Parts: sequence; structure tokens; C-alpha cells
Amino acid sequence: MQYKNLGRSGLKVSQLSYGAWVSFGNQLDVKEAKALLQCCRDHGVNFFDNAEVYANGRAEEIMGQAIRELGWKRSDIVVSTKIFWGGPGPNDKGLSRKHLIEGTKASLKRLDMDYVDLIYCHRPDSATPIEETVRAMNYLIDKGWAFYWGTSEWSAQQITEAWGIADRLDLVGPIVEQPEYNLLSRHKVESEYLPLYTNYGLGLTTWSPLASGVLTGKYNKGNIPPDSRFALENYKVNHFRVSTCIFVIAGLLVLSDL
Repeated sequence: MQYKNLGRSGLKVSQLSYGAWVSFGNQLDVKEAKALLQCCRDHGVNFFDNAEVYANGRAEEIMGQAIRELGWKRSDIVVSTKIFWGGPGPNDKGLSRKHLIEGTKASLKRLDMDYVDLIYCHRPDSATPIEETVRAMNYLIDKGWAFYWGTSEWSAQQITEAWGIADRLDLVGPIVEQPEYNLLSRHKVESEYLPLYTNYGLGLTTWSPLASGVLTGKYNKGNIPPDSRFALENYKVNHFRVSTCIFVIAGLLVLSDL
């Protein structure tokens, strides 16, 4: 396994990581999670990702319990989580100072950890000033609940604004962005973010490299395998349209809506 610095930080993460979205709490419980995580460690993976919204918090509980039962040394691994969707209440979601602080404390409790290495703003929040979010993320770092912060699915303009605020206030800016990146979704990574790599040393931890499994070809015949994520009640409506056929021919991706 090779390890790379995350953005311009000194944090070294494995080039491959494991994320708990869909699997933990929906397909796997603690016993299966332990076997999967240990397999990752045996192959050099040190980076494990989660979010407060995954399986309504159960994914964080499973990951935390599995790591505890495996007896791993905390300093040997890098754990990240994401805050945005924390519950049904009006202040249980978004990037307000209130939810970022309360959501982080709740995530740490579920993970049974004193800190996460990296915490993301899971989506941009048009209802909260970016300055409020930047200040709150730095508060989390100052408290020792997270070492670094990043964004997920933010625009280049929003990330630039966050860095401008951080520079003006002598605060820490986001070191990493987590966008979707695959053959079906390339614009942000390959075009929109280009100035950010040079200007801010922005790192990337991309998600859905196989477009939720669509690019594996297992859905090409219109059948949904019973053990796939699209067979899960929570995902089959939002992430799959049977009416879309995907063909990969000589490296060219063609979308044809029937």
C-alpha cells in the first residue's frame, strides 16, 4: 500500500480507504464489519470513513465497536466522519454552529472515540453563512474533537470563499474535498476544482468510483442482484433507474434512455 499526504497537511492516508456508506447497518453488522476491516488493515488500509447519516448513526456505532473489539491502536488509523443530516428536528441538520458542535459530539459518542482525524461538512448549507461554518469547524479543531476539516460536494466558489474567510481570520481552511468521481461524474474533479489544487493544495477523497456499482455491468440486463445495494429498500429508488442502459464500448461511455 502507498500512503499520500492529504492535501497540504502532514496527515498520511492510504491510497485506498474504506467507507461505511450502505454497508454498515444496512448489509453488515459488527461481526462482518470486523472481518472486513481487518482485511483492509491486513492490506495496508489505514483510512476509514463514516457519517452521522449512514444508517441513521448505526454505521458509526458498528465501526466504533468493531475497531474497539479488534483492539487496534488508535494512532495507527485515520477515521473520518461527516456532519449535515443528523435527524428530523429543525436544528438537527445543516452546518450551523449548533448542529456542527452537537452533531460532532453525538458522532464521537457513537464511535466511542475522543476524536476523529478528519471531519467533513457533508454538503453545502445555503441557510448558514460560510463564516459561521468556518468558525465552528475551527472550534471543533481547537477542542481536539477533530484534527482537520474538509467539505463534500461543495462548489469551487464555496471552497474559495471558505479559504478566504479562514485566511482573513487566521483560521484553518478545508484541506480536502470529497466529491463523486467516476466516468459518469468528472467535471468537478477534472475542471472546476483545477485552480484549488494549486491555490490551496486541496486534496481529494472521492466517492462512488464505480457509480454505485453501475459501472461494473451487473445491472446491464435490467436485473437487480439480490445482494446488491439497489436491492435495499433505502437505495433502489434513489440510486437506480431501470430505464437507463449503460454501454461501455471501446472506452466510450454512452447513455441511452429507453
